[in-house]
Amino acid sequence: MNKTEKFLESHQMLASQLNMQNLVSTFIGDMEAGLKGEKSSLMMLPTYIEAEGDVKANEPVVAIDAGGTNFRVATVYFDDNLKLITENIQHYKMPAIDREFSKKEFFDTFAEYLDDYKAVSEKIGFCFSYAAEIFPNKDGKLIEWSKEVKAPEVIGEMVGEQMLAAMGTPEKQLVLMNDTVSTLLAGKAATAGKSYDTYIGFILGTGTNTSYIEANSNITKTPNLNLNSSQIINIESGNFGNAPVTDIDTAFDNTTKNPGRYSFEKMFSGGYFGGLCITALKIAADEGIFSDTAKSKITNLPELSSEEVNKFVCGIDLVENDLAKVLITDEDKENAAIIINGLIERAAKLVAANLAAVILKSGKTKTSEKPVLMTIEGTTFYKLNNFQKMFEEFLQEFLSGENKRYYEIVEVENSSLLGAAIAALVN
Repeated sequence: MNKTEKFLESHQMLASQLNMQNLVSTFIGDMEAGLKGEKSSLMMLPTYIEAEGDVKANEPVVAIDAGGTNFRVATVYFDDNLKLITENIQHYKMPAIDREFSKKEFFDTFAEYLDDYKAVSEKIGFCFSYAAEIFPNKDGKLIEWSKEVKAPEVIGEMVGEQMLAAMGTPEKQLVLMNDTVSTLLAGKAATAGKSYDTYIGFILGTGTNTSYIEANSNITKTPNLNLNSSQIINIESGNFGNAPVTDIDTAFDNTTKNPGRYSFEKMFSGGYFGGLCITALKIAADEGIFSDTAKSKITNLPELSSEEVNKFVCGIDLVENDLAKVLITDEDKENAAIIINGLIERAAKLVAANLAAVILKSGKTKTSEKPVLMTIEGTTFYKLNNFQKMFEEFLQEFLSGENKRYYEIVEVENSSLLGAAIAALVN
């Protein structure tokens, strides 16, 4: 073990230092507590959206995807062959990313984006990728922001109601859901005709979250549910609070907008991973891992994006890369790559534990004939250096022996928009 690996070990940042079984068991325990309304870091939010339902041909709906840094809207319908058709996709910037917005300014911006879609349909499917308490009317009250959105007056507001009011169309029917919920629905629709035991939606992009299908009889915190039915649960897994947090995690967390919240998300999601890596590199520089020349330059580095950090370890566009510019010697570059790749490996194991826990909690998928379908979206999952390969190795190793379960992974283009449209059509 060289000095850089010893550095990672001394700060408990190695994947090998994570106990997968303990992580999975703790995650499941938090899921169960959240379903009962007991103290838990996992909100386990009911959505009142079922994964079943028939769609009608040629019935257009407005589909919205608001999350991360983007706001997208489109017209979506099923043609005569029940093939999903997406038209007139428009891309906008998510408001309140660069500066703070008032409540009025925030919803007026949404209304401005949607002005051309008012006459399209009376039905709107709204994929809203933030923690919201969903009500039986399928609107949602914002619980808190993540991903560094700056609109504090919106917290506690009914998102759909306020948006429709700003549009001047309060009579429209709206279904609000999380992006993992729409991703789950899109995956189910895209694989129609195949047999799966259950479905999971997972996002690892700017942020991270998970949804799955739960029997209503297990959601004991919510009264008056049909105990013979089931619904999709938005776990809000990015806020899992019982993963082993290191001193490096804490140092980085203290630089974010909401220290102590969504600590799990800050360990590996795209909106934070670059900052975590730079924090680790600066601490490593203070501990003598890099040359003296590199140390002073690393200390003065601004926060780098996850994309820049990933390009460095992938050897892409290094001439323009700010991290590559401050690493003078080959040894400096190698040590930085070891640290970043070490954090990627840890991230892969944390995500594997997350999804292993959800698979086991479902109680299903025990035969290869009927696996779980995991619809996974997000550039961090698919683009981060060797991430998907390491994730599957960790997951397959754990889902063997007494934990034997079967799964498939699918990626669906425009899943957030398509899932939002499906939810609007069948709920």
